[in-house]
Amino acid sequence: MIELTDIEKVYDMGAVQVRALDGVSLKVAEGDYVAIMGPSGSGKSTLMQLIGCLDTPSGGSYKLNSREVAHLDDDERATIRNAEIGFVFQTFNLLARHDAVQNVELPLVYAGVSRQDRKERAREALREVGLEDRSSHRPTEMSGGQRQRVAIARALVNSPSILLADEPTGNLDSKTGAEIMGLIDRLQERGNTILLVTHEEELANRAARVVRLKDGKIVSDVRNRELGPTA
Repeated sequence: MIELTDIEKVYDMGAVQVRALDGVSLKVAEGDYVAIMGPSGSGKSTLMQLIGCLDTPSGGSYKLNSREVAHLDDDERATIRNAEIGFVFQTFNLLARHDAVQNVELPLVYAGVSRQDRKERAREALREVGLEDRSSHRPTEMSGGQRQRVAIARALVNSPSILLADEPTGNLDSKTGAEIMGLIDRLQERGNTILLVTHEEELANRAARVVRLKDGKIVSDVRNRELGPTA
């Protein structure tokens, strides 16, 4: 599903060039559950942005479902982001003036889905994450865990095959974080491909595979367990 070969990403900072990724090669099969770890500045977020088609590499090859991403134009990459990839971020990225349904249906608006259909699909996504009773509440009327569940519902509403989660429990207490990770585990068990960026060993150990980065390079790629229910 995901195939990166000798990926490089260089940022031009005027007189200085910063090499965020340096020859990264990585394959992720459909349905895999991969944690990406590394110290600050190791290239984790850059790698996630490239996989999510939010940015393009300076060199190397990235194939998503056998399609070379570098050959796609901006509209085609936007379509892939909206239809095939769901994003969950540490900061939730919800619109404060919109209620839960309106936040969740945003990807469907961009996809041109009719108003009635997108309302129904947004409510169904909220049911999946256990927030049906909060559908008319705005983010300021919800707890951090509830806001993250809304963000996950938004990520799922287009039925993407890939879920990219960047420190999804970073702003949550330990109990709420465990609940969110339990939800992510269940999504993988039903067939979603999960890539999780985290600083926490405990969260990484929930994944079937842990990839570690340092100075823009992969320094280890270890499978913890075969795919199946999380222990």
